[in-house]
Amino acid sequence: MTDQAPRIESIVSAPFDQVAYVAWRGGSDEALVVDPGFDTATIESLLKAQGLRLAAILNTHGHVDHIAGNARMKALFPDAPLIIGSGEAHMLTDPQANLSAALGMAVVSPAADRVVTDGEELEVAGLRLKVAEIPGHSPGSVVYIATEFDPLVVFGGDVLFAGSVGRADFPGGDSGRLIAGIRAKLFALPGATIVLPGHGPTTTVGQEMRTNPFVGVRA
Repeated sequence: MTDQAPRIESIVSAPFDQVAYVAWRGGSDEALVVDPGFDTATIESLLKAQGLRLAAILNTHGHVDHIAGNARMKALFPDAPLIIGSGEAHMLTDPQANLSAALGMAVVSPAADRVVTDGEELEVAGLRLKVAEIPGHSPGSVVYIATEFDPLVVFGGDVLFAGSVGRADFPGGDSGRLIAGIRAKLFALPGATIVLPGHGPTTTVGQEMRTNPFVGVRA
């Protein structure tokens, strides 16, 4: 690994075993965080240990386990823009829509600083990302494809898991759209592409194409 090679660390948060990701380029003092969950203390410790400040907060979708840490991250790094798909932005500030009210916690995130749409490209913390909208788990879920990683890396939220797919029984869910989106937009990527899901272990596009019982070739 060269000094400037991109790096990624994962942080798993109770009580939903949600996985957040911190990514940065070696030698840089800027990082991005994807889906900061309830365990913001570990994210803060990682940033401090690596001498990093947040350049952006990215949400793949607006469910509570993926946005719970937004407020703390914005408090620590108020200049870091909060970015989410255009179809999910309303969920940040609505405890009913982000499902936290039903859990008795009524989480409210700061509002989005920027919304993104399908095909849009971002450059944050010295890293280039392409946005792909794949609704179905939630109304406007997006994934972020890190295009300069080798192999490619997808920050996938709750779209595609190792051996599974995101559940579609929440409000705004649609299993047909979810499966179609995975096949059209994720399975079009090289098989070696690494998928970093919002829950569970890392997988690859090729592995899921071959073996995933919900969306793979034998589904």
